[in-house]
Amino acid sequence: MYKEPLRSRCLRLTGLTAIRTLVLVIAAGTVLAAAPLPNLGASRESHTGSGHSSGAYMAVQLDVAHSATFKGAGIVAGGPYYCAEGQVSRALVNCMSPSPKAQPPSSDQQALIVNELAKTGKIDHPEHLRNQRVWMFSGGNDRTVERSVMDALDGFYKKQLPPASIRYVKNPDAGHAMISVAESKPNTCASSETPYINQCQQFDAAGDLLDHLVGPLNPRSRIPQGELLSFDQRPFVTGKAVDASLADEGHAYVPKSCRNGECRIHVALHGCRQNTGTIGMRFVEGAGYNAWADSNRLIILYPQTVSRSGLAFGSWKFLFNPKGCWDWWGYTGNGYHTRDGVQIQAIMGMVAQLVKPVSR
Repeated sequence: MYKEPLRSRCLRLTGLTAIRTLVLVIAAGTVLAAAPLPNLGASRESHTGSGHSSGAYMAVQLDVAHSATFKGAGIVAGGPYYCAEGQVSRALVNCMSPSPKAQPPSSDQQALIVNELAKTGKIDHPEHLRNQRVWMFSGGNDRTVERSVMDALDGFYKKQLPPASIRYVKNPDAGHAMISVAESKPNTCASSETPYINQCQQFDAAGDLLDHLVGPLNPRSRIPQGELLSFDQRPFVTGKAVDASLADEGHAYVPKSCRNGECRIHVALHGCRQNTGTIGMRFVEGAGYNAWADSNRLIILYPQTVSRSGLAFGSWKFLFNPKGCWDWWGYTGNGYHTRDGVQIQAIMGMVAQLVKPVSR
């Protein structure tokens, strides 16, 4: 009787084990995939967005590129549109810690690039900015994005909007962080450390910015009663989500009353090192938006990035985004700041999905 050599048998069993493991991994990925983002019949008007740090820069990009759709932006420690001009070196100096020879763009320079991009059809016409409302926040202890960078953004908006449409909050004590009264274990006001959510007395950044952008607001709920959803982000990305440094899953907070349609959408964008892969749900649950959403019929959309340090599992594309930042310097491609930007397209796809009529 033939007896299979021990070496051949071991190799065969090892191969079978690997195949079974691969099948289980694929099956598990299918089972564990998040549900689709529901269509909720949200309002087609008055979309707003806000963000902290890189999320603030992305909020500005959304606001400018889609000014006909978005009606306002909240910017916590961000800066001018197209500040980095596609260069990480400019991002680190001109747009975060300027030097005398490396300043952020002036209001005239910002207006010039916006007008040029509008003429080529890359962004909406800047005339739509006149109808915007903008809220900005800068901390006196923020050494990551310094006050002069925010001042440069303020200068641009002052030339586009009436004075009453702009609110610029300058807190002398705050560090580089989202300022919240909802986080259970916040950092001190002056901190610039993970999870980058601070408490500065009773200042509520989410409430203050929402009141300016979409208010006046009803009082916030004491305890949020809505549904916090996880959804599959991959259908909104051309190609692979990981190739755009986007996570497979995003999140959305949906008040019970918003299941019947006509709620407004607010896009809340985390900063660098604030995605769920890094700090879990602390930004989603602790930034302070959800309690206001409950009592004011707001759907809060929380898109998510993923950190990248070169190649990644399932991807041969080299991306360097180790802190999981939103793309405001061009790591995803040259059109990152326009309607062609892969991350901007993904977010707009999510918004469009929420607007679709409610399924009956």
